[in-house]
Amino acid sequence: MNDVIRQKLKDLPQSPGVYIMSDASGTVIYVGKAVNLKNRVSQYFHSSVKTEKTMKLVENIVDFRYIMCATEEEALVLENNLIKKYAPKYNILLKDDKQYPFIKINVKEKFPSVQVVRKLVDDGSKYFGPYMVGVNTKDILELIGSAFPVRSCNKDLSHLPSSHRPCLMSHIGRCLAPCSGNVTREEYGKVISDVISFLKGNDEEIKKVIEKKMYDASAREDFESALYFKNRLHTLDKLIRQQIAALPKDYNMDVFSVLDNGVYTAVSVLMVRGGKLVGGDNYPVESINSGLVKPVENSENKAKDELELNRNLLEQFVLQYYDNMPDAPDEIVVNTTLPSENALLSVLSDKFDKELNIIVPQRGIRKQLVEMAENNAKNYLDTFVVKQLKKYNLTEGAVQKLQEILRLPSPPARMECFDISHFSGTDVVASMTVFQNGEPKKSAYRRFKVKVQQNNDFESMHETLLRRLSKIGNSEDESFNAHPDLIVIDGGKGQLSRAQDAMREAGVYVNMISLAESDEIIYFPDKSEGLYLSRRSPALALLMRLRDEAHRFAVDYATRLHTNRLKVSSLKDIEGIGDKKTDILYNHFKTIDRIKAADVDTLASVKGISRADAEKIRAFFDGKNQK
Repeated sequence: MNDVIRQKLKDLPQSPGVYIMSDASGTVIYVGKAVNLKNRVSQYFHSSVKTEKTMKLVENIVDFRYIMCATEEEALVLENNLIKKYAPKYNILLKDDKQYPFIKINVKEKFPSVQVVRKLVDDGSKYFGPYMVGVNTKDILELIGSAFPVRSCNKDLSHLPSSHRPCLMSHIGRCLAPCSGNVTREEYGKVISDVISFLKGNDEEIKKVIEKKMYDASAREDFESALYFKNRLHTLDKLIRQQIAALPKDYNMDVFSVLDNGVYTAVSVLMVRGGKLVGGDNYPVESINSGLVKPVENSENKAKDELELNRNLLEQFVLQYYDNMPDAPDEIVVNTTLPSENALLSVLSDKFDKELNIIVPQRGIRKQLVEMAENNAKNYLDTFVVKQLKKYNLTEGAVQKLQEILRLPSPPARMECFDISHFSGTDVVASMTVFQNGEPKKSAYRRFKVKVQQNNDFESMHETLLRRLSKIGNSEDESFNAHPDLIVIDGGKGQLSRAQDAMREAGVYVNMISLAESDEIIYFPDKSEGLYLSRRSPALALLMRLRDEAHRFAVDYATRLHTNRLKVSSLKDIEGIGDKKTDILYNHFKTIDRIKAADVDTLASVKGISRADAEKIRAFFDGKNQK
């Protein structure tokens, strides 16, 4: 604990609020909330017994600040907003990459359609879901379509041509065809009400309808249709079998269980809708530990600390989980008490405008569901650890191996690779790809248009490296400003030598090697002989992935430029537009599509292009568009 923290601890107020912890670089690494800021923040530094996770966090704290709040509810909401803003490495951040499907009915439309969507829009529609693992929304739509003749199309019924005719779905009895004008809003609305009732868990009506259609088809000896409806009944029966006997059919709840194996943490979610278990999923929570570590020795105090971490984690998870939901069930079941349960209930009740309950069950069906979720989390973690170990060996583990092999002073956390690409000496470009801790960091990739005129890979590499290295520490571009731990040149000794020249001219020092593509030999600046690594080496595999990514990125860029230049060359077919004016247009607009989209005034505003030229260009493209 440094002097800054020691003094700030003395000045902390005994009031609700949020604390924001930073590391040596000023990066926010943890955000927490507290009913009493002084007591909570002091615990991090004064407690004698901590888990491995807490110790790892505290080791990295160099400074903290706090924001006082009027209430615990206010602190909970602010904590959630700051976690989303900063994405601290030691907080849970529920990512949006799991876009579960919902069934949407826009009840504000005169004749609503029933659709599957993955994005929620605040447009007054009714959303049912999300439908997680174990439920196929296509099956549900097929069930709805087989029983209730509602439309599933996106047609704007208010702007149909007079010649419009209903589609096949109307002819086979799967749609009332409101597009034909032969059904009233009230008649269609009754069918939509039946659909909504089914989606809320009432399956008696849909079962009766499908059974009747099956028997009617059989009676008229339409056995193909009868088999279709029989299969729909099987689908419905599968959904009905998910009914939990101990719960009423109109019962809805979400079950959350958090589980920690000492290395990783997971939250398992189960959804109960209409008394049925309709799905669930598991969410990994990134460990505070960097890399794989052994579970900490258990002790009473450490167990309490671990429990407190998991309680806070689960509370953050629940709040973030419902951020993106259109509704919440009346009951939220969890496997441990939450530190600010009343505040969480208040926030969620206000959001969904209804009273909610949070329950930690001790017995009965809810306890069984909690245990089911815990088992799901345990099985998930067992598999997750194996996957993470494989991933670690290919990423951070490979970075560690690379440090040993190349004898670097520290692991090359940030690696950059450079490659040159061109088309027979034209459209020469270079790429810079970046791997951070063994994984691609695509936001840091950069491209260069090489200015060297002649077809010379060595000079192109020299120019590219000089431009890149000259920006270290003095660029507003975050990626160019960063100092790489290792630079990899795609090529052999010649490219590496010119890259070294660029480094000396730029006045910086960076560890640098090259990787020859033909035989995967690693070359060093100060050695004549290259280094061969086994094809099974994770370190070589990492270098090859980095190099191949640089090659792909460069080729893609060169191809795009070359293709665009060929298109632009068609401008020379226009009377009065030669090489000079073609270059002027290309340099100004960058792409042929932008030139095509420009009107006469925009074209004429370009220096070197007259209004007569602009009119000819516009006429040229307008004529092409008419063909």
